[in-house]
Amino acid sequence: MLDFSQFECLTFDCYGTLIDWESGILAAVRPILDSHHRRLSDDGILELFAAIEAEEETGDYKKYRQVLQRVMWKMSARIVFPLTEAELNAFPNSLPTWPVFSDTVEALRRLKSNYKLGVISNIDNDLFAETAKALQVPFDFVNTAEQARSYKPSLNNFHLAVERIGMPKEKILHCAQSIYHDIVPARELGIANVWVNRRAGKRGSGATRAAVAQSDVEVPDLKALAELAKA
Repeated sequence: MLDFSQFECLTFDCYGTLIDWESGILAAVRPILDSHHRRLSDDGILELFAAIEAEEETGDYKKYRQVLQRVMWKMSARIVFPLTEAELNAFPNSLPTWPVFSDTVEALRRLKSNYKLGVISNIDNDLFAETAKALQVPFDFVNTAEQARSYKPSLNNFHLAVERIGMPKEKILHCAQSIYHDIVPARELGIANVWVNRRAGKRGSGATRAAVAQSDVEVPDLKALAELAKA
């Protein structure tokens, strides 16, 4: 078990950890598929999203709004239906409405009383600014893919975050839902980490590419993380 007293800053992945992005993705994509009479299960939509998003986040940097547009375009190409410009833009435009997990805000408030809080997120600056309003708790450090010009699991995003936080990495604890995007690179860099296993009991890896890594601690949600930190 980690000694939480050794940490001064907790960093978080946002979408999937603080924000229920799977519900947001399904709410945005499902009506488009239905309008074209295309049937995919929820798991099918999420797995297709995970595969295409990972493809689009490699290579030359592009903003996340464009990543989501490309995901929608490739979905339409693979399932074979014509995509309108409005439908192409509907996916990224929906992101600020993706719901906050019910335990997120209260847990962040509790953690804020003892730690500096940071975000390391695969997102654009303007899109996170909209999400931040729903999160309610101000972050001391915000590190976006737009600032890093790369996407997790690139180590560059974590190097930049540690540099900006200005603390030894031993004082930082990274908390995230995605093994692929977060736990793997955190372990590679020797950053202590918590796997927030939001998909406990569900089949597959959902909206994230499957990966294997051993986290330092596993919790089912942020409420459990706040309890551990308090203890």
